[in-house]
Amino acid sequence: MGKKGKKEKKGRGAEKTAAKMEKKVSKRSRKEETFLYNELYVYNIRKDTWTKVDIPSPPPRRCAHQAVMVPQGGGQLWVFGGEFASPNGEQFYHYKDLWVLHLATKTWEQVKSTGGPSGRSGHRMVAWKRQLILFGGFHESTRDYIYYNDVYAFNLDTFTWSKLSPAGTGPTPRSGCQMSVTPQGGIVLYGGYSKQRVKKDVDKGTRHSDMFLLKPEDGREDKWVWTRINPSGIKPTPRSGFSVATAPNHQTLFFGGVCDEEEEENLEGEFFNDLYFYDASRNRWFAGQLKGPKSEKKKCRRGRKEEPEGGSKQACGTASAQGLVEVVKEVVAEDGTVVTIKQVLATPGSVGQPQSEDEDSSEEAGSPVPGPCPRSNAMLAVKHGVLYVYGGMFEAGDRQVTLSDLHCLDLHRMEAWKALVEMDPETQEWLEETDSEEDSEDEVEGAEGGRGDEDSAEESSAED
Repeated sequence: MGKKGKKEKKGRGAEKTAAKMEKKVSKRSRKEETFLYNELYVYNIRKDTWTKVDIPSPPPRRCAHQAVMVPQGGGQLWVFGGEFASPNGEQFYHYKDLWVLHLATKTWEQVKSTGGPSGRSGHRMVAWKRQLILFGGFHESTRDYIYYNDVYAFNLDTFTWSKLSPAGTGPTPRSGCQMSVTPQGGIVLYGGYSKQRVKKDVDKGTRHSDMFLLKPEDGREDKWVWTRINPSGIKPTPRSGFSVATAPNHQTLFFGGVCDEEEEENLEGEFFNDLYFYDASRNRWFAGQLKGPKSEKKKCRRGRKEEPEGGSKQACGTASAQGLVEVVKEVVAEDGTVVTIKQVLATPGSVGQPQSEDEDSSEEAGSPVPGPCPRSNAMLAVKHGVLYVYGGMFEAGDRQVTLSDLHCLDLHRMEAWKALVEMDPETQEWLEETDSEEDSEDEVEGAEGGRGDEDSAEESSAED
């Protein structure tokens, strides 16, 4: 998950392996680099501004970790695990450290406690009462890899780890799943990704679409049980790399992701920007669709005036008789490469979202209906009933593009996305170069600095 490329079919058996290694070496020779960060940013909702916060002695640079907010001590951000890779990819390892950011004092602290999870990334962690509950993830080395389905609890009062042994049949080992706390006090786990070796040098990936409930047995916090559940309604299509947050009515909100199609040496990814809601009280999935503004014509005129790149002209002007609208966005890299993002969307108002109410309110100027382009591993946060979506990545051919745009959506109205920060072509970070390019000394440097933690008192982690 996360690092995928379209590979040509070359030979069979050992020849395929040799071809893959040759391609990796070729890419390294073109100075392909990966950059990781340990910077902290805060987005001020009222001022609509990003601020970089410099706090001494932060955790080492990493990605694919988990970060959870808790109210204790005036607000704390807990971070566990993740992975590190050097710019040239020669060094790679997984962390098993635990850190806490004290928001009241703006200080980082590494919490050392024995008996915790092994080094990993792609795991999931949630705050449950006065504990952190951690599940799954994976560990990869140069020779092998392993996926986990273990469960750990960290006590926020005693600062101690304990490994849980839930009864019942639980999820198979995986990473990148959904994990959220229900209003009834349980923990829901959905989907994820894993792979296994089917023969020498050949791995097979699995996109999971099963769902489980983890809850205390007989109300005891030291005894847990797994139960497989089968919700009704419109469930998300199989995918990984989706992002999760909690909606104002305690429903679980699910955004985006990627579906990888593997065939021999080819790996293609279909990216999503759709919304789903899971209602634990009814054990039911709902597709989240926008109603559209009350006055569509008024909204279109306002959108044309404010849209810097003419996107709303396409959004309002190309609607078909079948109720579909095609929106085209272009991202231009510093080297002049143009990536076209084409979306075909249903026109607003076709399907209502069951958890939102149509309230009388004044219209706000906002972005065109399309909102965020399809992506995986975006960061989500919900504050004052508004969903914020920051960044993520998508692929264009052999290229992986890191995004730095910011969008918001009023979850009560469910009318239209609003673009707070548009994609800036000058700051797009190309993680891979296409094979069609000539060998040259030109490189596109990523100007974007951080992971973009959307936090102004509330944050929801997503990840890889």
